[in-house]
Amino acid sequence: MAAFPIDLGAYKRISLDPSTPTLTDEQRQAIKANIQLCRDAIVFFTATGAARGVGGHTGGPYDTVPEVMLLDAIFRGAPDSYVPTFFDEAGHRVGTQYLMSTLNGDLPAEQLMNYRAAGSHLPGHPELGLTPGVKFSSGRLGHMWPYVNGVALANPGKAVFCLGSDGSQQEGNDAEAARLAVAQHINVKLLIDDNDVTIAGNPSKYLPGYSVKQTLAGHGLKVLECNGEDIDALYANICEAINHPGPVAVILKRPMCPGIEGLEGSNHGHDVISVPAAITYLEARGHQAAADILKNTKAPKNPNTYLGSSDKTDANRKVFGAAVVEILGAMSEADRKNNVLVVDSDLEGSCGLNTIHDAHPEIFISGGIQERGNLSAAAGFGMEEGKQGIFATFSAFLEMCISEITMARLNYSNLLCHFSHAGIDDMADNTCHFGMNNLFADNGLDDSHPTNIYFPADANQMRACVKSVFNAPGLRFIFSTRSKVPMILDADGNEMFAGDYTFTSGKDDIVREGTAGYVVAFGAALYRALDAVEKLKAEGIDVGLINKGTLNVVDEETLAKIGASPMVVVVESFNRRTGLGSRMGSWLLERGLTPKYAHIGTHIEGGGGLWEQFPHQGIDSTGVVAKVKELLG
Repeated sequence: MAAFPIDLGAYKRISLDPSTPTLTDEQRQAIKANIQLCRDAIVFFTATGAARGVGGHTGGPYDTVPEVMLLDAIFRGAPDSYVPTFFDEAGHRVGTQYLMSTLNGDLPAEQLMNYRAAGSHLPGHPELGLTPGVKFSSGRLGHMWPYVNGVALANPGKAVFCLGSDGSQQEGNDAEAARLAVAQHINVKLLIDDNDVTIAGNPSKYLPGYSVKQTLAGHGLKVLECNGEDIDALYANICEAINHPGPVAVILKRPMCPGIEGLEGSNHGHDVISVPAAITYLEARGHQAAADILKNTKAPKNPNTYLGSSDKTDANRKVFGAAVVEILGAMSEADRKNNVLVVDSDLEGSCGLNTIHDAHPEIFISGGIQERGNLSAAAGFGMEEGKQGIFATFSAFLEMCISEITMARLNYSNLLCHFSHAGIDDMADNTCHFGMNNLFADNGLDDSHPTNIYFPADANQMRACVKSVFNAPGLRFIFSTRSKVPMILDADGNEMFAGDYTFTSGKDDIVREGTAGYVVAFGAALYRALDAVEKLKAEGIDVGLINKGTLNVVDEETLAKIGASPMVVVVESFNRRTGLGSRMGSWLLERGLTPKYAHIGTHIEGGGGLWEQFPHQGIDSTGVVAKVKELLG
């Protein structure tokens, strides 16, 4: 492995005493040198993620370097006075944790150049126990402050810091954390990067009236505010926060990516810096060796080809929005405005809602980073017969909305939800962002308001599914992967779900017939399972394949068919404990059907990377072939 091309040995390990709230010239010079060094390093190693195609969020860790540098010096000055952990509730700023782990000697600098790669133990959010030097798991956005309250309560007499953001502060968790911190006089200090930028835009525009400062003051916190790029003001405010007993929030105003040409102040800085922009930045800073490494870094390509699928691929998460636009286009403007409301949670570009936003802005709301409230707003709109709410976010966040889903069901709402990034495919963010517990949405009673869960296999079936269920009553959940998926071909080599195909809710698709048993799959597992089935047939093992596009409804005809066969293997990228396989075994037994049975799914911590997540879990084509042969013995 090449040596890390930026000299992290130049880091100046100074100590600061917050009882003296001013910096000497020497201290200021050292802190500024550290800031520049670490910002250069973050640009470089996150850009290696861009070069390899795994992404990587440059802006957040780059922005927050000044406060991290000051905290590191403060922790060093009096380690017994603090919990010396850089808790961060914006987990995508994981670059901070990896860099500090390296500076502390826990992680080789060279490993940073494998940022987010498969097997590198450097996923897109920090995971305790996975990466040397990482001291906490952040989970999803806005989940750390409540947790840090408990850490502070467990460490009386010590101050605990939590790095926040104007985005994470939109989550309802933080409002609850603020009230508890004030009521219990918890010694937690918030350093909040308030750059007025989130993934889909600017909070000042999509949430006018929202103010981090006023909100926290309203909860009773002492709130300070300064320019986050003014080191003297920043240090003085941190010292004041430390010297004030109880909870304090320091609001740090700065543009996104200060000093990076083309990214400063832009929401494009939220995710990973582009390779050309990083090269320009690094060369201007005199880091030619780092720039050269980026120029010569190539994205790995999936070496696998898949029998039974086309070479053509498409992103179902984008197709969802396009299909909805087709339906809306056939409605009058008056009907659209009266009967449909689309509520986004800052992920419109990731979930396909931007297509709807562009075509029909009159029915679109940018709701900010507050999934629970946004889902409920969409559900409330759909409470009246003939009206429909549409909501979308990442599948991992479905777990945050279970109570709101129950409320929507109890109130007989008409709600169409699109949860993208389902399963594990292409999920370099890793375990905390796996959308693997999606059947939690089906938590009603047998006689409750209709709730159906759909996971179309390819773009053709996604279009057909959306058009079929759009006007159906009740709760409808449609899932898609982050990854593009190929078109499923029938036994004659034609696109199976194209042409005159019609999606029927609750009806399974027989992709291949078989006499030795059946594999049941859906989503991104289907085309991999199809490859396995074709390979098994070539070996003389006549296994069939079922696509279960409706996950929570029993297709009695198909279940009887596979239950009468010698063997059934369910393959899924959902959690093995809570997914389809855990239900289908019960469905078979309840009907007296007893084929040999197995279900394989996501069952261990993620391994990073993109397509590599499937073989890591043993649910790729090779894993399916092995499980089928094991059952057939």
